[in-house]
Amino acid sequence: MSYTAWHFTVHPPQPGSEILMACIGELGFDTFQTTDAGFTAWIDAALSDQVQLEEFTFEDFTYSVKKETVETINWNEEWEKNFQPVQVGDAILIRAHFHAPIAGVKHDIIITPKMSFGTGHHQTTRLVCAEILKLDLKNQRVLDMGCGTGVLAILAAQCGASEVVGIDIDEWSVENARENCQRNHASEIELHMGDAALLTAQAPFDIIFANINKNILKRDMSAYAAVLKPGGTLLFSGFFTTDVEELIAVGAQNNLSFQVQHNEAEWAMVRMQKR
Repeated sequence: MSYTAWHFTVHPPQPGSEILMACIGELGFDTFQTTDAGFTAWIDAALSDQVQLEEFTFEDFTYSVKKETVETINWNEEWEKNFQPVQVGDAILIRAHFHAPIAGVKHDIIITPKMSFGTGHHQTTRLVCAEILKLDLKNQRVLDMGCGTGVLAILAAQCGASEVVGIDIDEWSVENARENCQRNHASEIELHMGDAALLTAQAPFDIIFANINKNILKRDMSAYAAVLKPGGTLLFSGFFTTDVEELIAVGAQNNLSFQVQHNEAEWAMVRMQKR
């Protein structure tokens, strides 16, 4: 079978790449691979000409695409040669099954990302992971909103959370998260496909992670606050440092008090607490 590789250049690459990948994920593409400039998506060459991108326009980023026909693809080889382990401080290692563990690392998380977001390579994932280690998750009920690969949910379970719920809008992310949870002996994590509308049926949470993007965070902040216990913690990321003030203001409108902000390059993570 021959494939067409669509090489997307996205500016800025993040979070634009994961947003665009989510939008085109149902159009017949088999595999996605992130690059420094954006990502590459592969599709059966017979289906390539049927793909229409005209409907996908965005306010926060731009993109262009070049196509290349390739005869055969060894997906495992493509993935393995590009996926490198990620260490967050001295306590967290996010790796594939073919990477060797590192002695002394407390949280060893094995991820097979497929098309899902959350390998630890992106600054926002690392920022949230580092902040999770500063929290006491023992006997806490935790929500990972936009769970992607499930890496944050798995870390929460390893940190002693009594209950962990992961929600993602993409079916392939939920299936990928389920596989990763099983691989990390965390099958007790509850996973659902959907968006913030699912939260109305959920019991309150002590801690919520939301590593998504600015527009979704703004839209769904009230839904997060509604299911967060008084005194509970919200960690959110997926946006630029220039967006922080706007998101803190939205949080304040929903009874959330600013606690701390951390940055890596142009990306930010904010922790807020429900009053």
